[in-house]
Amino acid sequence: MEQYAIKGGNPLVGEVEIGGAKNAALAILAAATMTDETVLIENVPDVRDTNVMMQAMESIGVIINRVDRHTVKVNASQVHNLVIKGDYIKKIRASYYLLGALLGKYSKAEVALPGGCNIGLRPIDQHIKGFRALGANVGIEHGLIIAETNKLKGNHIYMDVVTVGATMNVMMAAVMAEGQTVIENAAKETHVVDLANFLNSMGANVKGAGTDVIRIKGVSKLHGTEYGIIPDQIEAGTFMFAAAVTKGDVTVKNVIPKHLESISAKLLEIGCEIEESDDAVRVVAAKPLGHTHVKTLPYPGFPTDMQPQITVALGLSAGTSIVTESIFENRFKYVDELTCMGANIKVESNTAIIDGVPKYTGANITAPDLRAGAALVIAGLAADGITTVDDIKYIERGYEDFHLKLQSLGAQIDLVTTERDLQKFRLKVG
Repeated sequence: MEQYAIKGGNPLVGEVEIGGAKNAALAILAAATMTDETVLIENVPDVRDTNVMMQAMESIGVIINRVDRHTVKVNASQVHNLVIKGDYIKKIRASYYLLGALLGKYSKAEVALPGGCNIGLRPIDQHIKGFRALGANVGIEHGLIIAETNKLKGNHIYMDVVTVGATMNVMMAAVMAEGQTVIENAAKETHVVDLANFLNSMGANVKGAGTDVIRIKGVSKLHGTEYGIIPDQIEAGTFMFAAAVTKGDVTVKNVIPKHLESISAKLLEIGCEIEESDDAVRVVAAKPLGHTHVKTLPYPGFPTDMQPQITVALGLSAGTSIVTESIFENRFKYVDELTCMGANIKVESNTAIIDGVPKYTGANITAPDLRAGAALVIAGLAADGITTVDDIKYIERGYEDFHLKLQSLGAQIDLVTTERDLQKFRLKVG
């Protein structure tokens, strides 16, 4: 058993360094296979998802050299296989980025259907639509997505829904297609822009990333580069809400405040103080939290990946709040766990109606997915008594050293693996 043991009640105070963006890193690692030259990538977060992605790349002959914990050198000149399968790869959703990258460079790829968090249907129909528009034959056989073509050709592609994964995947394939590709109704997320900047640093010609129309002129080859990944907006937002929930004072460092505007705006609305500098944001929660309404939207709106964290905060605020989830239909599964801790939340289809309570109480709870898991840890930090959180493998998919970073801010939290460890923790925290 690996679980977090938490004794709540301590305000989080201090500074915390935010790592590289997991969702950008996964696409950028995949894109690094599109040249035979060496690529140096900095600020790679050391989390389960990125490590699985690198394992998948190594399985087809990519040479990965870890310079240090957050820096890797990638060389894909020895790729000998274009089939990526295995149980481990099914654990992450982002495996599909290898499809766009390999299809772009080698005109063929086979990748196991993705897994990851169970937060609802995330169909890959827009990915398939985009690849077909570029001239690839795409089918699904024996649990593999198989895409192949003689030559990819640029085309005009309209995305039926705003989808980050498909925007990035089609962008990678189109970079080496013949002629011009236009992606309309493209996702504007920060990691889409980061991937475009990375591809451009390798010699691609991508314009318009960050708007809803991306224009790509195909090139015949890409070259090596050195690139640093942007900070993780969701990790930063998680610590910002942890400060709010524990009535703390936390400065998140190594961030781009512009990327955090929708999160900062909601924290201000519920009564926190926010101070921004060039690369840091300070959150002070000196007075009781107030209620608000929030709806998740594609960037620059409020991120779906921050929905569980704001729900935990609103569960402790005065009055009634409404949270509407417009991205994923299955994203309130954690509410049952939060109810065990005393929250008063009713879920009706994609809406949560939250009546704030004065406090949470400790309970034995289970993380249902990555972001909800992190949110439940935050609830434990604000609860009376001891909380244990099971299935922390989900949390480790996207947060590096989560409990250690919380400890450095004064949280009473430990990673325990046995009943004896748990007893020791109980004795230690009294």
